[in-house]
Amino acid sequence: MEKVKCIEYRGIRDLVAAEVTTDTTEKFECGTPFSLAWTSELTKEVEASSESHFYDNVPAIIIDAAGADTIGVNVSAVPPEIVAKITGQEYDEVTGMFAEGEPISKYYAIGYVTEDTDHEEYFVWRLKGKFSIPSETHATKNDGTDASGQELTYTGINTTHKFNKFGKSHKAITLPKSKCPLTEDKFFEKVQDPDTIEAAKTQS
Repeated sequence: MEKVKCIEYRGIRDLVAAEVTTDTTEKFECGTPFSLAWTSELTKEVEASSESHFYDNVPAIIIDAAGADTIGVNVSAVPPEIVAKITGQEYDEVTGMFAEGEPISKYYAIGYVTEDTDHEEYFVWRLKGKFSIPSETHATKNDGTDASGQELTYTGINTTHKFNKFGKSHKAITLPKSKCPLTEDKFFEKVQDPDTIEAAKTQS
């Protein structure tokens, strides 16, 4: 038996976001991607559960359920105008004033590039989620080099739209660069989903 390739992920770069403008049974569309922040680390936790159901006194069926993904991203300090945009806060361009209040948040897709320990790069689009106001730390200055960035929390959910490629809704897509029918520039030029990748594959 041939063993599977042993991989680990390392590195993340070029974090971008795009507003989800339409997510209905008929259509899934997003706005133009924009650069979000310089990124040092990304973590994902999946809300999942499994439960055995007993029949004739034996566990006969296991019911699985998957909920939202919680994505934590450690980044450099995000410009206030970007924080306001992704969290539904107020920003005044003339004065540079950032005003926190009751958020009017929207859904966003996020994209980024990661790689494995063999330097195979992977392109990722997480298709729908919301940002929370980022955590930040401020500490007194000293003679050292200590500095603080921010941590973004992005809660990802399934789309409402069911894509033709697999016949159901999805949270994210990940493609190895070597098999992707699009160049990196094209992949992140707009939000990709199972159907756009399928269309690109038939055209290449």
